[in-house]
Amino acid sequence: MQEVRTILLSKSVFEDNDRAADALRERLREKGVCLVNVMSSPGSGKTTLLVSLIRRLAEKYRVGVMEADIDSDVDAVTVARETGCRSVQLHTDGMCHLDAGMTEQGLRELGEGLDLIFLENVGNLVCPAEYDTGATCNVVILSVPEGTDKPLKYPLVFENSDLVIISKIDALPYFDFDIEECKSYVGKRNGAVEVIPVSAKTGENMEALENWFINKVTGV
Repeated sequence: MQEVRTILLSKSVFEDNDRAADALRERLREKGVCLVNVMSSPGSGKTTLLVSLIRRLAEKYRVGVMEADIDSDVDAVTVARETGCRSVQLHTDGMCHLDAGMTEQGLRELGEGLDLIFLENVGNLVCPAEYDTGATCNVVILSVPEGTDKPLKYPLVFENSDLVIISKIDALPYFDFDIEECKSYVGKRNGAVEVIPVSAKTGENMEALENWFINKVTGV
């Protein structure tokens, strides 16, 4: 009978990316740039929410956006047209996430002279949570139609987040979604994270969200 060897894996397969992400984050800090990694499921309304948020923040800061997707430039064109801010599309060629190297390529294309950059990651709650992009902070958008229990089903993305945005709260009358219950599920994964429910459609709580990002940019 052939002997079976046991191999101890003590080195993370993400180690090289983590090192690159830390270096990128430090370079951004030295330049005073706040990079926000935005993650969500497809259809959560993140592009619509970003447009509404950028319109507010662009009065105070020089804002840029990197839109990541498997294909098409729909989101980048939409953001540029609706906000007038600098925008680039990142095609991942089938990859379901961005890593630090991809993010750095996008930043070079976006150019210098920005205060706040939003990185709209590929739409899913699994792969993007596993890769450090080098961002200053991580934000997760969870929409009301998706259901209250997403933090229980996709724990890592909530554990690694600095802010959870509950979007589309104008749809609360039409869905079985409990905000307080959702907050409790998020708290079980990450007791330090802030949760802000908003509606980009009606503007409800958008000022609170704007202030969160103002504080984040100010602290860079």
